[in-house]
Amino acid sequence: MTFPQQPQNFSQADLGNALAQCAGYAAAAPWGSPATLFALVPTSFLALQAPDLVDPDDNSPLSPVVQETSDGDLEELLTTVTWPDAVVGCAVVTEITVLPPDAESALDEAFEPLLADPDAADAAARDAAQRHPERREARLIAGVLRTGQRLALLSLRATDDEPHSESDLRTHPTLAPNVLDALASTF
Repeated sequence: MTFPQQPQNFSQADLGNALAQCAGYAAAAPWGSPATLFALVPTSFLALQAPDLVDPDDNSPLSPVVQETSDGDLEELLTTVTWPDAVVGCAVVTEITVLPPDAESALDEAFEPLLADPDAADAAARDAAQRHPERREARLIAGVLRTGQRLALLSLRATDDEPHSESDLRTHPTLAPNVLDALASTF
């Protein structure tokens, strides 16, 4: 496949649109599913190369394309991924545990004594997070473009008190910088 050499300029809104599509795809999967990796491809290019895959009425600038991956460790996967030129960005959807801001001290107490062993410290912090009474499960949707745009969104798992929270996508400028850095390093 050859990729048109014309410059592709995609906005932050285009990236957000693509991530919302990734979130919609993930929402159809049950909770507890492995992380899902997506290539972000210009919809116009995809329509030329594989017209049967694109709805003729789809006017979104970017299309997420699910990548087949093993159920292995996301961090390890991202160190091995490389993309062809047609892929202008990538995204991942993974499940995380979200804690209230005041929970940080409980996590610090759990892993500080184990800092000499990073794996033990990580396991202790995860265990403390899973036992925290105010924890929330969430899906993290993070994506980057080759041109430098980056965005992370969060979708909290619905609860009885907030039955529609999964459809609300939230963001913050400091959300998931390490995941965004790992995605950017695949280019």
